[in-house]
Amino acid sequence: MNTSKDTERANDKLGFWSIVLLAINSIIGSGIFLTPGSVVSQAGSKSLVVYLIAAIFAAILAISFSAAAKYVTKSGASYAYSKAAFGDNVGFYVGILRYFSASVAWGVMAVGVIKSTISIFDGNPDSVMNVTIGFLVLMLLITIINLFGQKFVKFVMNIATAGKLFALVLIIVAGVVLLLTTGASHNLAMVDQITQNGHKIVPTLTTTGFVMAIVSAFYAFTGFESVPSGSDDMQEPEKNLPRAIPLAIFVIAAIYIGVVAVGLVLNPKALMTTKQVVAISAIFDNEILRDVILVGALVSMLGINVASSFNAPRILEAMAREKQLPSSLTKRTKNNFPIRTFFISEGLAILVPLAFQYNMVNLITLSAMVRFLGFIIVPLAVICFYFGKNKEQVLLAPKNVWTDIVIPILSIIVVIFLLVKYNWQAQFGIIKNGQVVGINWYAILMMVFGFIILPLLMFLFTKKKRK
Repeated sequence: MNTSKDTERANDKLGFWSIVLLAINSIIGSGIFLTPGSVVSQAGSKSLVVYLIAAIFAAILAISFSAAAKYVTKSGASYAYSKAAFGDNVGFYVGILRYFSASVAWGVMAVGVIKSTISIFDGNPDSVMNVTIGFLVLMLLITIINLFGQKFVKFVMNIATAGKLFALVLIIVAGVVLLLTTGASHNLAMVDQITQNGHKIVPTLTTTGFVMAIVSAFYAFTGFESVPSGSDDMQEPEKNLPRAIPLAIFVIAAIYIGVVAVGLVLNPKALMTTKQVVAISAIFDNEILRDVILVGALVSMLGINVASSFNAPRILEAMAREKQLPSSLTKRTKNNFPIRTFFISEGLAILVPLAFQYNMVNLITLSAMVRFLGFIIVPLAVICFYFGKNKEQVLLAPKNVWTDIVIPILSIIVVIFLLVKYNWQAQFGIIKNGQVVGINWYAILMMVFGFIILPLLMFLFTKKKRK
């Protein structure tokens, strides 16, 4: 018999459109506001094709995660899927990696918000003291938002998503209006000929260069894999997730391509050469319009931090519910807030960036690599579910050879392709003037800590608790 408390808790859960907005919020962060110029600088007039291909890659992977969600509705996303398909040991390892990655990614995005805010107000974003103060204030704000409970978190995420979508749609609409009223536009072919200091900005496009541009654009679509992490707090996740995530990818792809298209035909040189923090605002001369876009960018970054604060703690909580971590980690407040896993996650999100003095390159390394691990494990899990080779019982979901076999195989091929073409030298080397001049030991040590030391420590801790 359902009690009024159960009914209230069910109403607090995210419905279909809130899941769509959560997915959009989890994917659209700072990237489309800050970095479209880097993709345009690599691909020039082919940038729209690059974003389209990146969106197709992301959609293929998203469909694999959506297919897994219909078989396993427990929170934890890649952790829950890998555990159900391959057993406790694989699940534990993937869960710890994914949790640490999500917590570090939260910290990275928090640093991004603070540094961008400091720069916008003409402060020094390289000052460790300035960033630390701003960082702690932001984390306090996110803590307060979460303490009010899921209903308030849902409200804030929905508002943040609406705000960032408004800013991005405004860029598209304002760009189209300017093009129609002034007629000042650039032929796409002209983009490849733009020069700075007598040299062409866009290099001659080779196959390798084209692929690297796709990889760069692909990162603007990552984040969808974290959406199912809190499926226990969603209404009918087995039905809603497989529909919500691909829809979010479609909406985001349309917006990204529209924004980049406006930049290419309105003011591509400003997009590629600006020193402004929010690069996309540089294509406009109107200061009011720029300010609105800046506010939208900050709202976007705040929103993705709130989304991260929702997703990361629930990975750890999911492991505790599966008895792979102490059950005390499942404690929630009367507002249905996972208080213990939240503060552990927030601690990691604060301490790891602080330990690396907010070096964004080093911090992004582990988060990116673990995502690729999940992109291989989850499609393999879906194939296991289809053939009934899973280690744990899963839901009797309707099987589909396209979404459960063909798409997961394509997903694995896509990930292997991206890994082969990944710029490993830039990730693990110290680059100066385009040349590798040393080894980035911080990045290597962080990989060793995340992939070996942390899982081992957590395993020993859990084993001791069980005894």
